[in-house]
Amino acid sequence: MLTVLVLALCCIHSGNGQTCTEGFAYDRRARVCVDIDECRTVPDACRGDMQCVNQNGGYLCIPRGLYSQPTYPRAGERAGGRVPAIVEREPAYSDTSRGYPEAEPYPLPPPPGPVAPSYPIVSRSAPCILGYTLSEDGTCNDIDECVTDSHQCNPTQVCINTAGGYTCSCTEGYWLVGGQCQDIDECRYGYCQQLCANVPGSYSCSCNPGFTLNPDSRTCQDVDECADEPCSHGCFNTYGSYMCNCDEGFELASDGTTCNDLNECGFSEFLCQHRCVNTPGSFQCHCPGGYYLYEDGRSCEDINECETGNNTCTTAQVCFNFQGGYTCLDQLKCDPPYIELSDNQCMCSSENPACRDRPFTILYRHMDLSSGRSVPADIFQMQATTRYPGAFYIFQIKGPGNEGREFYMRQTSNVSATLVLSRPIKGPRVLVLDLEMVTVNNVINFRGSSIIRLTIYVSEYPF
Repeated sequence: MLTVLVLALCCIHSGNGQTCTEGFAYDRRARVCVDIDECRTVPDACRGDMQCVNQNGGYLCIPRGLYSQPTYPRAGERAGGRVPAIVEREPAYSDTSRGYPEAEPYPLPPPPGPVAPSYPIVSRSAPCILGYTLSEDGTCNDIDECVTDSHQCNPTQVCINTAGGYTCSCTEGYWLVGGQCQDIDECRYGYCQQLCANVPGSYSCSCNPGFTLNPDSRTCQDVDECADEPCSHGCFNTYGSYMCNCDEGFELASDGTTCNDLNECGFSEFLCQHRCVNTPGSFQCHCPGGYYLYEDGRSCEDINECETGNNTCTTAQVCFNFQGGYTCLDQLKCDPPYIELSDNQCMCSSENPACRDRPFTILYRHMDLSSGRSVPADIFQMQATTRYPGAFYIFQIKGPGNEGREFYMRQTSNVSATLVLSRPIKGPRVLVLDLEMVTVNNVINFRGSSIIRLTIYVSEYPF
């Protein structure tokens, strides 16, 4: 009798999502399932006088004395790399230490003929172990179950041939879940730095606008858009984008890249004192004739043509400058019965009967006035040059020139008064006012008057 003990070790080894069948372990380097040599790894695999013989996916315990006897293997079954079960006969010995029931030896009747033993062949003339086939030269060659299609791998799995067996695995990008190869969603594990698209068995990385994919096909590199000069003026590169800026005097257009000229003249009417002219990126102030642009670039100053000599007055004339222009004054001529007293004064003698009821003197004065000057404004002062005991003075505006009542006289003392502008006057305009000072002396019963003939040149502009 031969007792054969088959020990099945269920070892499940996982590597990269791969499960091996019983009696095999996963080799991470070769990425295949290899047979476990239980005769070396299992302590006291066989006890007593039993010899341990490793098999593909298991091992056998055989009596040592039977090695030299001719033996014949029993037929078995193989499924997915498992070692076939060996049919045992009734034990002819007792081994309680291995957990077998005790049995009394019983005599065996002699067989009528030779009986084939039921234990595997272990001699040199024995056939090959499971997973191998005997060649014509007597050697054992591995059976490629993957080629012969004798494997039992799931349609979603890949068959990988091993020495004496095979293993079922999944291709790259898949993992084994419940006996089925399922696609690995690499996008869930952050394989891509920015954008990820999962595809069956793989994945694809891409980048957001403003970035380009690096050679590693995973990370993204910022694109320097300013290198292509997308802005009409200045460009500032940012992470994943860029910004355009404009030179002074320009503003960014709605497209974000071009610059439009800024019309500074439209901001305020007070930017220039007279006229504002827009220029690309800036503006210029202009002044009317008779003025020059002040050093601040905005204000207008009067040109004194009488001082610069840039006038048309003759040597017999007197040049009088006013805001924005000038005039040439002819030599004073006094109308009879007046006679010239000085360059700018005419006198009518009291001894001349024709001078009765006429002003004693007429003094000629000239002044300029800005158009639209704010009111009220004191613009001219008049006072008596001599005083007489018991006399008092009356100041008033006489004759035409004040039809619009733009002026009035305000007496400031007994001997003086001030001409006041009460309403704004728009120019250009020339006004002539007779400012009269009446002298009254009741002691000697005297009444006389003097006139200041004031010519006012109102400019065209308020500066």
